[in-house]
Amino acid sequence: MEKKYTSLKEFYPFYLSEHSDVTCRVLHFTGTALVFVLLFAALFTQTWWLLALIPLVGYGFAWVGHFFFEKNKPATFQYPGYSLASDFILFF
Repeated sequence: MEKKYTSLKEFYPFYLSEHSDVTCRVLHFTGTALVFVLLFAALFTQTWWLLALIPLVGYGFAWVGHFFFEKNKPATFQYPGYSLASDFILFF
């Protein structure tokens, strides 16, 4: 039976254990950095369609890391909020 996480503090160690592969972490970092670039570019240029690329870029890089390098299922599917917050914690 899978453990149910009820706080980010409790979830984050699990999140880190699911990101032990260096390539997976680099892909997460790259995807999150590109999310910030797209957000800044959309706001600065007022090219609003760029915002539609944010989920594709953010999740795309992360899921490649999980499926091909970590060989596990992304936590996003079960804990989307905690997972997103953890991505930003890992990034910064």
